[in-house]
Amino acid sequence: MATFREDLKGRYAVLGIVILLVLGSLLVRLWSMQVLSGAQYSAQADDNRVREITIDAPRGRILDRNGTPLVENRPALAVSVAPTAKDDPDLLYRLSTLLDMPVAEIEERVSSQREEALRPRVVAVDVSDEVVAYLAEHEAEYPGVEIQTLPVRMYPSGSLAAHVIGYTGEVSEDQLKLPEFQGYALGDIVGKTGAERQFESVLQGDKGYRRIEVDAAGRPRRIIEEAEPIPGSDVLLTIDAEVQSVAEEALLRALADAHADEFPNAAAAAAVALDVRTGEVLAMASYPTYDPEVFLGGISQDDWEALNAKSSEYPLTNRTIMAQYPTASTQKAFTGLAGLEHGVTREWAQYYCPGKWTEMGEQWPKWCWDHGGHGTISFHQGVVESCDTVFYEIGYEFYKQGDEKLQKYFREFGFGSLTGIDLPGEVDGRVPDAQWKTEFNENYPEYQKWLPGDTVNISIGQGDFLATPMQVAAAYAGIANGGAIMRPHVLSEVLDSKGDPVRVAEPQVAIEADVTPANLGVMTRALLDVTESGTGASAFRGFGASVAGKTGTAEVAGKDDYAWFAAFAPAQDPQYAVSVVIEQGGHGGAVAGPAAREILASLLGLPVEHVRAQDISR
Repeated sequence: MATFREDLKGRYAVLGIVILLVLGSLLVRLWSMQVLSGAQYSAQADDNRVREITIDAPRGRILDRNGTPLVENRPALAVSVAPTAKDDPDLLYRLSTLLDMPVAEIEERVSSQREEALRPRVVAVDVSDEVVAYLAEHEAEYPGVEIQTLPVRMYPSGSLAAHVIGYTGEVSEDQLKLPEFQGYALGDIVGKTGAERQFESVLQGDKGYRRIEVDAAGRPRRIIEEAEPIPGSDVLLTIDAEVQSVAEEALLRALADAHADEFPNAAAAAAVALDVRTGEVLAMASYPTYDPEVFLGGISQDDWEALNAKSSEYPLTNRTIMAQYPTASTQKAFTGLAGLEHGVTREWAQYYCPGKWTEMGEQWPKWCWDHGGHGTISFHQGVVESCDTVFYEIGYEFYKQGDEKLQKYFREFGFGSLTGIDLPGEVDGRVPDAQWKTEFNENYPEYQKWLPGDTVNISIGQGDFLATPMQVAAAYAGIANGGAIMRPHVLSEVLDSKGDPVRVAEPQVAIEADVTPANLGVMTRALLDVTESGTGASAFRGFGASVAGKTGTAEVAGKDDYAWFAAFAPAQDPQYAVSVVIEQGGHGGAVAGPAAREILASLLGLPVEHVRAQDISR
């Protein structure tokens, strides 16, 4: 039998083997970590020790055509809080009292996961000197709280050209999915509307960074390396700040005139001015407007709801390109050109206006705006006096000829399609035809047939025809420019850090309308007489320059009439085109005409005078 000592020897041998195997395994693992994977673990250790924080770049400025700043940057004092503060309710309460902010709002901002882990969260922008001084004196009581100087947007002229400029805000998750926002991160400030959005790629500069060494608890210890951000490029617009100011003030006076003329519901309006040869947008005004500064630091829920409320008339809407209206009698210029080009009418063709027009049958009568009738009247004088009957006749003849020639001709001048302006949100309007009517009334077969009255209605810019003020201005500019309709644009140049242009916008012909110089001359003479002896004469008495224009008064179901005026000047050597619409403003000659006069006066260097016109027609 084996003795007890001999049994122990066997056990010790097994134990020794186990120990050797364990030690061997550890040695192999240690060798693998230090030799084979040493570089990898060293890099991971650095990652745990070093954190990188991005530094936002100042956005480029936005300037008017003369270099006047419309948007620039200013340094703003902001309170930032380390993300660890979310676990310190006493600190959050003290900050709430100091900053006069709800604790919940501060906690929400401090707890935000939209920024890097160590990046301080900005909780208040534009804090007072008193707050800055208090925090400096009580630094120990506010651990992790710092005062930062941030570049924020500044608007030297307040809300001037707000719809052109647009506003900025934090990039959304939906935006981050778009190709143009690759490389952006949640929390970045980007353009949301207007030029800020359209030219984001050049306004947004290159971020800087700061590499920070942290301790085991993740607290910053020292800055290892940093690189300053590179500011974005400046953008020079085609807008003229002085003309823009006149246009915005003219809309306010037009609304006041509408109220004085017993149109109390007039509360919104739009105006646009173009260079007829280049398509440059010199002024683009929309009312009601808003103050872009309200978006700095994040807009409150109450302010956002107020800006999107129906009762406020949607001030964020740029009505010059985002709202579409029946164009009323301003459309007669293009119905007339269509008639001239297709041989349906001539400059001195004669018509008879009894006031009540019944050519389609007694069961479908239509009225001229002058119910007493104009009597015998020529095509030329029909434009001058805006006789509806003349254009009923032209529209009815187009219907009888078939092939939707009138609609096709409207499209020759850009109606029913985007102008292609370099701003987001443009709508394309509508040139209704038989196909559209069938599709629109898909569930109502009894309304699908295109009728003579449909063509007659669109011949005077009514019925289902819709266009934007920008489309109307561009089309009138096309008449002035020999049929060449330029693509409207607001970008003039992109400037580098030295102020030198690195990108220059070139004029582009968007559409070449099929129209002869002779017929353009016929229409120009008629439009000139509109402002000299016709429906626009009262608005342009004593103006000092020749203006070819047209009044319009659009009927809108359930609302007061919309007032229109469209024109170009000087009539013999056109330079500028304008269009003005006053929602529920009444008659075009009385309300929109004087506003157009003020804008043209500013463009032509004439005295800007407000004229109270006495309208004599629609």
